[in-house]
Amino acid sequence: MSNFSAPDGTSLSYHRSGQGAPLVCLPGGPMRDSAYFGDLGGLDAHRTLIRLDLRGTGDSAVPADPASYRCDRQVDDVEALREHLGLDTFDLLAHSAAGDLAVLYAARYPERISRLVLVTPAAGSLGLGEEPDDRAEAAALTAGEPWHPAALAALEATKQGVFDFAGFAPLIYGRWGAAEQEHVAQRAVQAHPELVGLYYADGAFDPSVTGAALASLTAPVLVLAGAYDGSPNPAFAARIAAAFPAGESAVLPAIGHFPWVGESADFVHAVREFLDR
Repeated sequence: MSNFSAPDGTSLSYHRSGQGAPLVCLPGGPMRDSAYFGDLGGLDAHRTLIRLDLRGTGDSAVPADPASYRCDRQVDDVEALREHLGLDTFDLLAHSAAGDLAVLYAARYPERISRLVLVTPAAGSLGLGEEPDDRAEAAALTAGEPWHPAALAALEATKQGVFDFAGFAPLIYGRWGAAEQEHVAQRAVQAHPELVGLYYADGAFDPSVTGAALASLTAPVLVLAGAYDGSPNPAFAARIAAAFPAGESAVLPAIGHFPWVGESADFVHAVREFLDR
């Protein structure tokens, strides 16, 4: 673990592992400890992973001002990390809710991005969202699995305000083996639900401004979707990719929202192939 100071003086931490060219990794959740990345399915055998613990998560300090948790206000934390690492440009990977943070960073600092990988990303920063039936259609793809009825019932219960992540997690992962179950178990100590509303606080996104700024982004962008993921599903991932001048999307088969968990070979291959072009 290493530390650096954010522009407001908050002490932030990052974790370095692996070998090869650096790949800065932003965790989703939103606001989940970066430990849930692990070694990204073995990607650290090919890249030096630099996992940032966002402010108030993992080993990073709690900021003095809670308003600083807002997604757009954390953009300068990423820039401070780049400066601390001494990188003129860098490759950036972001997962899920951190997709918005990465997009806002790319819009503000387009000249700093070499390549951008958005793994099953959110896209509120672009004014894009899933369609009402996306999750239900994704859930139907695993209807033959023995865990499916109970998981679907748990997902339906969220509409009545009953949130049982472990109950519907098999639908998010697209499978339910030992690796997936352990990954969900770790969430209990890695998630910070009290910070979710602060991350997405009013004013975080201005899609028209962000979209216009991204016209200056010349870096290639890869949007990865899992075939079993409803957010984003493959069609939504293609819409996200279209927002970038050099964007493309790819679909990983038989994989859900956390494509490096479990059978990760397709995920590692897709990321390596894109970064090494």
